[in-house]
Amino acid sequence: MSTTQEQKTNPMKKIKLEKVTVNIGVGEAGERLQKAYQLLQELTGVKPVYTIAKKSIREFGVRKGSPIGVKVTLRGEKATEFLNRVLGAVGHRLKASSFDNYGNVGFGIAEHVLIPGTRYDPEIGIFGMDIIMTFVRPGFRVGRRKMKQTRIPKRHRIINKEEVMEYLKQNFNVTIVEG
Repeated sequence: MSTTQEQKTNPMKKIKLEKVTVNIGVGEAGERLQKAYQLLQELTGVKPVYTIAKKSIREFGVRKGSPIGVKVTLRGEKATEFLNRVLGAVGHRLKASSFDNYGNVGFGIAEHVLIPGTRYDPEIGIFGMDIIMTFVRPGFRVGRRKMKQTRIPKRHRIINKEEVMEYLKQNFNVTIVEG
């Protein structure tokens, strides 16, 4: 029985989009970081969170504990609506190497002005961003909840690249490019 046939018969094998994480890494605190914060809030409609440096890197002038970027996590309707807009920036095409075996897909956008419906603001400037999509099966909450947490078996936990590719083809009209 193939995975698509199995998904039709067993509702616990269906995958769904859990979240979309949008990250802008600036690499420094200050005015540029504030502009990235403002841009991300405009694009997503959600208040961003600052990302903190985990270690000091003297060559780049980064100190441990200083804010170096902003990120937003989108779920539900906001995630699918934002994803539809952002996939337009890359022409609804994703590389096969962007997929991993755990239900995650990541891609980047060099300039935020490529997103349809976004205009250039000279006050803010141009920023690139990383978009990460996370897919899950029903029942994954069992492994994360606080009370009566149990281990999820490997056969249920691992989501194949092919399953995620098929999901994106059906729901977001994405074409997968090799290379």
